[in-house]
Amino acid sequence: MEEEGEDVKLLGAWPSPFSYRVLWGLKLKGISFQYEEEDLARKSSALLRYNPVHRKIPVLVHGEKPIAESTVILEYIEEAWPQKNDHPLLPQDPLERAEARFWTKFVEDKNPTFFRYFRSTGVDQEQATEEAKQVLKAIEDYAELQIGKEGKKFFRGGTIGITDLTLGWISWWLKAMEEAVGVKLLMETTDEAEEGPFPNLSRWMKNFREDPVIRDNLPDFDDLVLYFKRLRHNFIATSD
Repeated sequence: MEEEGEDVKLLGAWPSPFSYRVLWGLKLKGISFQYEEEDLARKSSALLRYNPVHRKIPVLVHGEKPIAESTVILEYIEEAWPQKNDHPLLPQDPLERAEARFWTKFVEDKNPTFFRYFRSTGVDQEQATEEAKQVLKAIEDYAELQIGKEGKKFFRGGTIGITDLTLGWISWWLKAMEEAVGVKLLMETTDEAEEGPFPNLSRWMKNFREDPVIRDNLPDFDDLVLYFKRLRHNFIATSD
């Protein structure tokens, strides 16, 4: 495959962490692409044409061939540009690759738990908050093994991989959701002398946000908080 001049487009939306997963992956791999912002309230004809099944972003279009679903796209990027292996998103070792896929799927399967935390109120939210904390505890236990005991900077070692990209939304979007909801989950502290309930996960989030590719490609935090506040208000108003 050609490295330069290929027709690569990413259809995404600025509030979507799923779009950013793909954007980060492309930039980490050094793949040139054109980004097209989608209005989620008025989906474009291009989005409907490229993803007629789910009609959702992100969609990667490579030579007019569309690929949908963020984690599927990340694996496609890894396989479609094998010459860009100076920053592999998946390990070469089959066992390590299987482990990365396991945690990627675990995070994906638990997304609805955080969605319930975000949109619920009262007793329902208390229950959803506890369930979300249990998910974070499971990730913290994995982070303790990978980052705490083994001293890795990221889940796959010294560089960002697919597990980090899949979890990346926790380091920024979940913090904005906390601001909108008014109920803390992470309780991340800026004081290194103080450890919150998820110290290894917090250490990983700091490492992740400080990576230049991630740091330079994050939505404005205040805009994100405002977006989530409006979205939560609409959810609550609709459920009343």
